[in-house]
Amino acid sequence: MILIADSGSTKADWVLLNDDKSIASQSTTKGVNPAVFSESDLYKTITGNAAVIEHEASIEEIYFYSAGCGTVSARKIMQELFEEIFPNAQTTVKEDIFAAAYAVSDNREGIICILGTGSNCCYFDGKDEIITKIPSLGYILMDDASGNYFGKMALRDYFYLKMPKKLHDMFKEEYNLNPDDVKKQLYKSGNPNSYLATFAKFIIKHKNETYCSEIIKNGFSEFIENHITQHDRVYDLPIHFVGSIAYYLQDELKAALKSFRLNSGNFLQKPIDRLIEYHQNK
Repeated sequence: MILIADSGSTKADWVLLNDDKSIASQSTTKGVNPAVFSESDLYKTITGNAAVIEHEASIEEIYFYSAGCGTVSARKIMQELFEEIFPNAQTTVKEDIFAAAYAVSDNREGIICILGTGSNCCYFDGKDEIITKIPSLGYILMDDASGNYFGKMALRDYFYLKMPKKLHDMFKEEYNLNPDDVKKQLYKSGNPNSYLATFAKFIIKHKNETYCSEIIKNGFSEFIENHITQHDRVYDLPIHFVGSIAYYLQDELKAALKSFRLNSGNFLQKPIDRLIEYHQNK
């Protein structure tokens, strides 16, 4: 059997293929990101997935794509974990940008972007080469236009009293904003970037309000300037996107790209379905 997984910081999608490459099972767990979670947490998440672990002895190939796997040390952590849990399998670990490229590019050259809980961007040659000009340094320093970026903007503006009163009151009604609870989630929980991303839903929900539309516009402009335009030939290539932020705000994102004279490509919320097709056709 073949195990395929695509993981962000919030959720991970798992697919088991039979030997004939038909789908045996599909399941979802919390994110499996080695840059965010401890090795013990990663182990518990993987082994706690009954749909996968019950076939442990039959799994011969594993293809794992995840946020946080952009460094050699992170990939080594995941490689060793999978070898421990699935001793009969050969494991390939890659950053989630590869999954996005395989899923959304139609096997053609282009710029591939992820805008979900976090964000990332690369050039893809249409085959198997990826060039990343800007390293992904996570939610504290980077992640422009991501879920945690927009959530952070909303949370800061709420506490700084910069949010318009109508939205301020709705925001207060919708979320637990006790300062002690917020600080606990940010500094003592295991996944602060996903926590911040929960507030982005408010920005998307009220995207037609001037306050929210300006945050969205500014965030997309930052992402385009800081990430997309760093690549060569961006004005000649399609710009493809994967992730919930890009998917639900694709009209706003297309407008931002147009203002920079860039070409919109494909938009895909979750890469897993197209990723299945990619591996079925290998």
